[in-house]
Amino acid sequence: MDIQFYNRITQAVEKEKVYGDKMVEWLYQSESGKILSNLVCKAPISKLYGVLQDTAFSQKKIAPFISNFNIPMEDYLPEDGRNTQSPYSSFNKFFIRRFKEGKRSFIENQNEMAAFSEARYFGYECVHDDERVPVKGFYLKPKALVANPKWEATFQDGPLLLARLCPVDYHRFHYPDDGIVLDDYRVSGMLHSVNPLALKAKGDILITNERHVTILETKNFGKLAYIEVGAVCVGKIVQSKPLFKGQSFKRGEEKGYFLFGGSTVIVVGEKGKWTPSKDMIEYTKKGLETYVHLGMSVASKG
Repeated sequence: MDIQFYNRITQAVEKEKVYGDKMVEWLYQSESGKILSNLVCKAPISKLYGVLQDTAFSQKKIAPFISNFNIPMEDYLPEDGRNTQSPYSSFNKFFIRRFKEGKRSFIENQNEMAAFSEARYFGYECVHDDERVPVKGFYLKPKALVANPKWEATFQDGPLLLARLCPVDYHRFHYPDDGIVLDDYRVSGMLHSVNPLALKAKGDILITNERHVTILETKNFGKLAYIEVGAVCVGKIVQSKPLFKGQSFKRGEEKGYFLFGGSTVIVVGEKGKWTPSKDMIEYTKKGLETYVHLGMSVASKG
């Protein structure tokens, strides 16, 4: 199964080169893999694999990975305290690499929401929780995503952005606007792959995987449910600093990062407060994600 997406930067439909595609196909499309997938995707096993990416031995994976996926390393900083000759002490340190100053910028127009992840996005103007909305075989249900009765009514019938981060991508996530934190909690669950191959085979992954949910009050876009979804082999979802009610944040400020593995960030809004970008809506209807750089516009007011 080829995975195609629309690249806003090149303005062309492209084919994704998938990391670990044979493993994902085996886990979710073969009978033997399906039997073992629930074991492999349980947190202890998946997180142990993620922890191994912190070892010095894992450093050997970096150069082949860069070569195989043509990652432009001139855009990235080395790990703190290291130089360009030996920039990363482990695969995880490479995985959570930061951009150099000036390589990405956040849109300043207050009517436009900034991309919180460098990723492939689906965008929905309105997602009803009492119906199942299939896209390439998976389902989005805001109540199940938020998993908290306190906030269910707030996000009923609201817009939604789903940003899928591939293992080759920048794996830090940011705030899309200025605002304050209203609530913050974790939802326990599995760690299935969020690759479209897996989502096609198992449609409830996004509402049953482990999640970190932060409720934000933003300056320009109302309340947002900011949801980080764990995935297979993700060692940890890390918040860059402790979160607490009333804490303020700025547009573009780093919120956190995923250790090794592909994963997803989902943002759900209040009905009528904002609308995803036109190209995202257009390509979502075609079943294609839209790839954007960190900080680009992903939605507008009203």
